[in-house]
Amino acid sequence: MATEVQNGNMYSIKEARPLGDIQIADDVIAIIAGLAATEVDGVAKMCGNITNELVSKLGMKNLSKGVKVEVTSGNVNVDLSIEIKYGYNVREVSAKIKEKVEQAIETMTGLKVSSVRVRIAGVAVEKEAEV
Repeated sequence: MATEVQNGNMYSIKEARPLGDIQIADDVIAIIAGLAATEVDGVAKMCGNITNELVSKLGMKNLSKGVKVEVTSGNVNVDLSIEIKYGYNVREVSAKIKEKVEQAIETMTGLKVSSVRVRIAGVAVEKEAEV
């Protein structure tokens, strides 16, 4: 039997056996969510705040860009901000993102996902090749 304890930005799972604790940082959950979301066909990229945009322009990859995670009592709430590719159905892509993110977090961490909110921050239009 496991009990869960939240400690700041870390989430601990205390096992009944004396083998030790498992701690999962909120950033780890955010990275899992971001990677799962970008695997969905129709997602151009994750969108972050101005700080994240500056960091990415400097060449540093921020895998949790555009993801906000809140963990309370073993439940995870995820907010995603994405840019969708032009021509894709917003509802279908959003539904696939929600499903994929929930599945990835629950499979990899064992935590229950309460909500996944998707915000479409922009539309990516492919530039036509010049002839």
